[in-house]
Amino acid sequence: MFAVAIIATLDTKGEEALYIKSIIAEQGIKPVVIDTGIKGEPAFEADITCCEIARAAGQSIQQIISWNDRGRAVTVMGLGCARILEKLYSEGKIQGVIGLGGSGGTSIATTAMKTLPLGVPKVMVSTLASGNTRPYVGSKDIIMFPSIVDIAGLNTLSRQILYNAALALCGMVKGKEIDFTNTSSARVKIGATMFGVTTPCVMQAKAILETRGYEMLVFHANGAGGRSLEELVTDGVINAVLDVTTTEIANELFHGTFTAGPDRLEAAGKKGIPQVISLGAQDMVTFGPPEMLPDKYKDRRLHLHNPAILLMRTNIEENKKIGQVLAEKINRARGPVTLVIPQGGFSLMDMPGEPFYGPDEDRALIDALLSSLNPEIKVVIMPGNINSPAVAEKMAQELHELMV
Repeated sequence: MFAVAIIATLDTKGEEALYIKSIIAEQGIKPVVIDTGIKGEPAFEADITCCEIARAAGQSIQQIISWNDRGRAVTVMGLGCARILEKLYSEGKIQGVIGLGGSGGTSIATTAMKTLPLGVPKVMVSTLASGNTRPYVGSKDIIMFPSIVDIAGLNTLSRQILYNAALALCGMVKGKEIDFTNTSSARVKIGATMFGVTTPCVMQAKAILETRGYEMLVFHANGAGGRSLEELVTDGVINAVLDVTTTEIANELFHGTFTAGPDRLEAAGKKGIPQVISLGAQDMVTFGPPEMLPDKYKDRRLHLHNPAILLMRTNIEENKKIGQVLAEKINRARGPVTLVIPQGGFSLMDMPGEPFYGPDEDRALIDALLSSLNPEIKVVIMPGNINSPAVAEKMAQELHELMV
């Protein structure tokens, strides 16, 4: 029999949790209710109480209440819930999880969900689901359901939303009877990074490597994609990296939206796995809507990609900095690395006649990178744009040679 965890503060969201519990039970799945509330008496008895959650975090519920500090309480209850949920999953006692809540409940539940492996069904019904969900989802496959109305009792709208979310979880859990790893678990997995403006390169290299028997996992270099890549490398899921699109470095350095954090481009090096690295989309920094552009960048070379994304061309000084940072990260790699440098531009927009064409800017990055790079690192310099067939073929060939 399948079982799933329900994470909720039963002192404030008990009615909704009980409703979800009944829906899940009707589907023939065992609900395991985890109470993370500390404000008052729970609406019904949980399978795992708030006292057990607190103890799992090394505290007592009385101590947490005595702090009278909501932020600290949420952090500690999230830690305790994470430890409990991870234990339940590792012991085979649950196959999925659903949470519901506002800001505090969302933080607690998603903190716990992040301890579960990719592929384990995770659903979060939240008042925050239509806003910036990055702090809650991170690099995990957490499905955020907008609650539409506040989670403050059952009504016509909330019943429908909760019902849909519960059924979605049940469907995913029942679908886990299918083993997706059967046909590909033995294949060597290569993680590749792609942006819209580097798609031709990545797709051609992907096709070449797939004909050689590798399984390709392509990540959108939008911040979340880069973090997922780094995490899966660390976890040993990915065996080699084709890091065509390193634009998240530029975003991290110059306050762009698509940043993967300061540790981007480091996991493969620490793990010592083969990697081929290039300079895809380093000609740009990505921002949100035009009104989100920092004032200091207002006079720069800009391009509206769509109403929600504004791109800024990196200048000479920024490219020097990017080159230095790339060199520092590549130099620390413990495994085999090949750097492929396309002299004819870093993206589809960095070509003659295109908005971000800039040979001088590109040369500044290349010079800074090469001047700081460990001379033992293999470097392949090619005359074409990163999306030219020859560059894609060369990247695929270099990675294959590192693998054999």
